[in-house]
Amino acid sequence: ACGEGASLWPYSIVRAEHTRVEIGAYTNLQDHVMVHIGYTTPCVIGAYCSITHRVVLHGCTIGDNCLIAIGATIMDGAIIGANSIVAGHAFVREGTIIPENSIVMGTPAKVVATRNNYVANRVNAMLYHRNALAYAAGNHRAWEGRDFDAAMAAWKVRFEAELAAG
Repeated sequence: ACGEGASLWPYSIVRAEHTRVEIGAYTNLQDHVMVHIGYTTPCVIGAYCSITHRVVLHGCTIGDNCLIAIGATIMDGAIIGANSIVAGHAFVREGTIIPENSIVMGTPAKVVATRNNYVANRVNAMLYHRNALAYAAGNHRAWEGRDFDAAMAAWKVRFEAELAAG
């Protein structure tokens, strides 16, 4: 299932032979992302996530408002807590549990810092949503100009207020 406003970019692949894949609202799967179920686990991706270029998600769970950076791999049964960032080329082993608000790096991946990334990760997801709408309309230059700057500023204010309100 794909949530409202989600976008799948060129060459992203989603496969589920015997269980399910869920993609949350306003989540983007960027170019060459591979999403597949595990042997016994579904692949569940929360809302407002950016799954960046060449990421592999295999039977894992990604919380809301996460950014999974270029080339990262997250394996069966791993859980990435909300508002987290998994650094590029990180390898998250099977069954690893990452707490909310983590920054994760390495092979094998480990938490290297704790920071609430809610605002930055939501703004990034909304940039990709805006870009997807622009691409659908034939506009491939949506990341520049006054409208772009105004949209970014408005989202930042909105998401900072949401975070403060709890």
